[in-house]
Amino acid sequence: MVGDFLTSLNMSGQTSPAEKGLNPGLMCQESYTCSGTEEAVFECDECCSLQCVRCEEELHRQERLRNHERIRLKAGHVPYCDSCKGPNGHSPGVKQRAVVRCQTCKINLCLECQKRTHSGGNKRRHPVTVYHVPDVQEFLEEEGMDEEAKRKKMTEKVVSFLLVDENEEIQVTNEEEFIRKLDCKPDQHLKVVSIFGNTGDGKSHTLNHTFFYGREVFKTSPAQESCTVGVWAAYDPVHKVAVIDTEGLLGATVNLSQRTRLLLKVLAISDLVIYRTHADRLHNDLFKFLGDASEAYLKHFTKELKATTARCGLDVPLSTLGPAVIIFHETVHTQLLGSDHPSEVPEKLIQDRFRKLGRFPEAFSSIHYKGTRTYNPPTDFSGLRRALEQQLENNTTRSPRHPGVIFKALKALSDRFSGEIPDDQMAHSSFFPDEYFTCSSLCLSCGAGCKNSMNHGKEGVPHEAKSRCRYSHQYDNRVYTCKACYERGNEVSVVPKTAASTDSPWMGLAKYAWSGYVIECPNCGVVYRSRQYWFGNQDPVDTVVRTEIVHVWPGTDGFLKDNNNAAQRLLDGMNFMAQSVSEFSLGPTKAVTSWLTDQIAPAYWRPNSQILSCNKCATSFKDNDTKHHCRACGEGFCDSCSSKTRPVPERGWGPAPVRVCDNCYEARNIQLDVTEAQADDEGGTLIARKVGEAVQNTLGAVVTAIDIPLATNSSSVELG
Repeated sequence: MVGDFLTSLNMSGQTSPAEKGLNPGLMCQESYTCSGTEEAVFECDECCSLQCVRCEEELHRQERLRNHERIRLKAGHVPYCDSCKGPNGHSPGVKQRAVVRCQTCKINLCLECQKRTHSGGNKRRHPVTVYHVPDVQEFLEEEGMDEEAKRKKMTEKVVSFLLVDENEEIQVTNEEEFIRKLDCKPDQHLKVVSIFGNTGDGKSHTLNHTFFYGREVFKTSPAQESCTVGVWAAYDPVHKVAVIDTEGLLGATVNLSQRTRLLLKVLAISDLVIYRTHADRLHNDLFKFLGDASEAYLKHFTKELKATTARCGLDVPLSTLGPAVIIFHETVHTQLLGSDHPSEVPEKLIQDRFRKLGRFPEAFSSIHYKGTRTYNPPTDFSGLRRALEQQLENNTTRSPRHPGVIFKALKALSDRFSGEIPDDQMAHSSFFPDEYFTCSSLCLSCGAGCKNSMNHGKEGVPHEAKSRCRYSHQYDNRVYTCKACYERGNEVSVVPKTAASTDSPWMGLAKYAWSGYVIECPNCGVVYRSRQYWFGNQDPVDTVVRTEIVHVWPGTDGFLKDNNNAAQRLLDGMNFMAQSVSEFSLGPTKAVTSWLTDQIAPAYWRPNSQILSCNKCATSFKDNDTKHHCRACGEGFCDSCSSKTRPVPERGWGPAPVRVCDNCYEARNIQLDVTEAQADDEGGTLIARKVGEAVQNTLGAVVTAIDIPLATNSSSVELG
């Protein structure tokens, strides 16, 4: 296009604007009054012409032209192209500014229209004048450059920016900022090229010379410390690629696990990966890194990339096949790979090395070897550049995409696989162990790890384990499901309760005292009562329920809300009972409450009748004072000395925080020495029997209000 344009200039005898430095005079393009001899003052968009004062006035006196939109010309004004702006143009509705005016045809033309209408035939010889347009001047200046100089000029203003820091936190807030820092167009289709390798092998130097003609776009340093921390990015306008520089492997660094995981995120969004090595011989670390990266990519990232495509509504699918890999091997004293095996290509030798190490890089679309031997510096990067250009032209497995799609993929992977990795989970047998990408939660009962991806709770996905759990008395992790519902294809959880949902609190307690606890199914109703018959009552597991041992995950205690020991399940019911008793008198209410609590309390609790003062501050309890039991030591305290809470699983209270005294709270890191026999004695089965006897006796006392021991302390006590 520019060549034809210059040919027109040369054949017409016109000078370029670079030589002349002025715009040609804009003459009236109408012949209505002045016959095109006067200087243009107005431009009418709807008339599609420049007009002098007289023609503009006369033309727009007409009724049909009166409302045309016109502008007054300013110094340096460049008119629109006459060929493509009108209804008969090649791009309707798209206004292109003219760059030349044909003196013979007396029309203004943009570069595209000049090529289309004046590149052949007699019109090729028409004289033209050039408008003072900066883009045209740049074209004219670049026409005298060779191709290498043009490319170098395009990269003069490229700068890099920190994309992800060493803590895996993305440093750009959204797609717009990402595109702005790349300095590319939002609709530009591009690919991603990243580089990996050991620290000190010259990764940043390689990128600077391969893509940016030696300019220090990515920082380099002769110091011992690594000059690249985190992930940096820059845009190469020549090859239309986002270039990513990464932190070196085997460096002295903190958060090694997180930084290693970050490398795989970069690899996942890349279309082409350069593995840079300066070793005279290829080390096993290279093959182990690529092999482990391939396995982790297929295992953890493929699913997430597919989900990102659907979740973000991307019109370009994210390929589930990984990037192509180029191993760039620079030697000084040794021959390049394959030099001593002329009959075998280097790629086959590389595949053999992978197999010997038990690594299979199946995720990568291809693996290529490019070597260079440096007898005398500087390093020759021309071979690597040609190999990169050849791979970038291949769109078979990875197609170019908008920069916004690249950012969405990186953001999705960062949101999913983030968070600290404990040092005790670091695995040295693999570069990318499962612990880097899977949930770190462990079952409190059996110690099995969750098999789901990190941060799966954000999507409402519960914890899961590969193995079955074992029963733990400490967490009471046995749950029941209705057998009848299970046989009909439904799995409905049921729990032992003091009363059916249809019973009032008072009636429920009365039935409990007579018939024992109930198991109620939402679908089948009451399916079991523990003392339904005088003798011969069968275990519910043998008749109406199925049992399952479930995992106990940190922060989740759904099944514990109902499956705690019998004393805990009944204390709420006792509150209803005390409320009913209060209708008789205040005295009997406190007496029943105090005596009843002693009957159902765990074995290690001090009886209420023996608690006369706070065990810590020694404040005496008055009639209306509330006594609190510490769930850890079992002593009685006032409210201010037992206001804290913490889990006491060793006493059978599960992982949920319960009331403890100040001393036990401060000693929370010291485990109580509770024997298995004591734990069994404090368990739900034995206490349930005590509760049954206590409730039966108490109900009789409530009705007559005469059997309550007069010596019972009447101070107020807590329930549960």
